[in-house]
Amino acid sequence: MYKHILANAGDINWMAIFAMLTFILLFIISAIAIFGKSKSFIDKMSNLPLDDSIVVKTNTNNGHEK
Repeated sequence: MYKHILANAGDINWMAIFAMLTFILLFIISAIAIFGKSKSFIDKMSNLPLDDSIVVKTNTNNGHEK
């Protein structure tokens, strides 16, 4: 039945349909991944830029002679 409807629909741009289906599929997968995260993980990641307990070492030795 669907084959008959699509065959009589006229000029269907299959590339546009494929692009739209790909977008919808990726959007659904992304939404599931985002809403599937736990609240504690989201809170941890949101506070990470403000957390001063992480020590970042900087290398002052740039390889030049003194």
